[in-house]
Amino acid sequence: MSTSNDSIKYRADIDGLRAVAVLAVVLFHAFPEWVPGGFIGVDIFFVISGFLISTILYESLSNNTFSFIHFYSRRIRRIFPALITVLLVSLALGWCILVAREYQQLGKHVFGGASFLSNFVLWKESGYFDNTSDTKPLLHLWSLGIEEQFYIFWPLILWAAWWVKSRLAQPYLWLWVVGVIAIGSFWLNVDEIKIDRVAAFYSPLTRFWELLIGALLAYFVLYTPKFFKLISPNWLSWGGVALILLGISFINKESLFPGYWALLPTLGAACLIGAASHGGMPWFNQQVLSNRILVWFGLISFPLYLWHWPLLSLARILNSEVAPFLTRCIIVALAILLSWLTYQYIEKPFRYGSKGKLKTIILLVLMIAIAGAGINIKLREGLPFRVANQINIDPLSGNDGVAGVDLNEECGVGAIDKSWFTTCLQDSRPPIKYALIGDSHAEAIFRGLVRTSTANGRWLFIGGPGGKFPVTTLISSNPIYARFLPASPLAINAIAQNSKIEAVLFVAATRNLFNLKETEFLEDLEASPYFEVALEAVQNAINPLKAAGKKVVLLVDNPTLAFPEDCVQRQSSLAALNWIFPKKLNARCSLTYERHLKMTQKYSELLRTLAQRNPGVVTVFDTTDILCDVTKGVCGMSKNDRLLYSYSDHISDYAAGLIGKELNSYLAQLLKK
Repeated sequence: MSTSNDSIKYRADIDGLRAVAVLAVVLFHAFPEWVPGGFIGVDIFFVISGFLISTILYESLSNNTFSFIHFYSRRIRRIFPALITVLLVSLALGWCILVAREYQQLGKHVFGGASFLSNFVLWKESGYFDNTSDTKPLLHLWSLGIEEQFYIFWPLILWAAWWVKSRLAQPYLWLWVVGVIAIGSFWLNVDEIKIDRVAAFYSPLTRFWELLIGALLAYFVLYTPKFFKLISPNWLSWGGVALILLGISFINKESLFPGYWALLPTLGAACLIGAASHGGMPWFNQQVLSNRILVWFGLISFPLYLWHWPLLSLARILNSEVAPFLTRCIIVALAILLSWLTYQYIEKPFRYGSKGKLKTIILLVLMIAIAGAGINIKLREGLPFRVANQINIDPLSGNDGVAGVDLNEECGVGAIDKSWFTTCLQDSRPPIKYALIGDSHAEAIFRGLVRTSTANGRWLFIGGPGGKFPVTTLISSNPIYARFLPASPLAINAIAQNSKIEAVLFVAATRNLFNLKETEFLEDLEASPYFEVALEAVQNAINPLKAAGKKVVLLVDNPTLAFPEDCVQRQSSLAALNWIFPKKLNARCSLTYERHLKMTQKYSELLRTLAQRNPGVVTVFDTTDILCDVTKGVCGMSKNDRLLYSYSDHISDYAAGLIGKELNSYLAQLLKK
């Protein structure tokens, strides 16, 4: 990342710590099974950045040599050369590989990277660890955005505090300012992680405390050196090593991160930096961190951070799945080579030497031009005339939406606050007779139901993916379903009390019923101990509707195949890339009809049991014959040259329309009985 040691005494061990940070991140992205917590390298970078930048600011302000123009000019010459290079190459490779929708997204991310707003752009899209994250070549620039936002505000804050301090003779004002802001940011981080993990991850307000740990450390190093005599430097150094190792070993993408977990890498980095700040160099800092190999990696750490992820991500896209082990090894080696070349022949010439003002202007103009190119690509919908777009199928080619239909953010919940629900939508056309309740699989089918509905009955929907209060068709106090309380019973009871609703459709991902992870195969259902628990939980959801005289329809979940983005059989308009990544079909992109029935035997038994226990109330609507070609005995990704799936294991709008057409007719007949 963009840490700097301009204007302060050079420390080889800090470059070594940079190496540890960047190598942890690279290994996490390339081989996540090796270092599940490697992403905490970014947090180590934040501490280094906060320490070095704050040291520069403290010293220049104290010596009356600080200049905003000089400070930001040096930041530009430090950061822009490598970033501009990687953004341009990413656009060029994307031109040859990505379909229009993907290239449009890349254009948006290029603008975000060039304007240092990537964290906000990505915040609105999804999480850092979601299933589509590895197909975003500029995902990693979120951290650079936070760092640069810190660089914008922090000099202004310190300068204002210095101005007040010099006039009011308050020698500890800087310490108070840094401490209060750091504590406030940390408190926001801990509080937000309980509510919105994505916001806590991407928001600068919940991340600045990590850089401010470095700022606090810089203050103690410069102004209270006795602080470091309270503990042995070697003990402090080894304590830092232990904290970082604990973080890499025990933190993973399932952890509530940053939260309290982020204290491990940040305090660990602070201990290692502080240990060598006074009274000699501890053994680990001298013998390990100051090792020539680690120092070399530290020098190229910023370009290496920038290069590795776009290469891995684009390889993932071209390969239609995670690239083979050997390929990832080659990509990491290529990233290291490109990083050294970037550092030697692009970064250093701009960073050092004469004509600094001219270099700064050139870099600014280039970055503005790249940001403009990103906006242009975004506004022109990914430049669909490109060859790559003509020879590849868009993974979202099944999208139809609900053109011509207005959906109101209202779902007939009466006095209940609809903020309890992730999604709350209602067709603006009367009469509302049908209700859809469920998770993200329900959301995937909703627009198809609306689009194919008739005057016999329209739809409302309560549910949707994730969120603070996720909704599904399960009501149970069992710990495996705890995340669905209290929203699920609130949604069910609200529909039960709605006199307009005559039929309720339950749609839930099979994995939620049987407590499976999204990436697990459905064969695991046979080993799942949750059949009876799921049976009771769905029955609990049926009971209030049954008592209210509603019909309940259980929709059979779709087959679980590979993610649709892994089934495009990607080609590049660049012949060399097609030689490296030959076109192939993922074996999980189709499933025999017979095997699908065998895999879902226990699931089908669950639905049949519920229908048998609730005669005249509960029926089952099977989508298998719609999504599978029964005559050919196969369940595949497409039908009539349209994709049946949109993302992960969610059906497309096209598939939702196919199901909706038959389901709306089925409901009309059901209510006549």
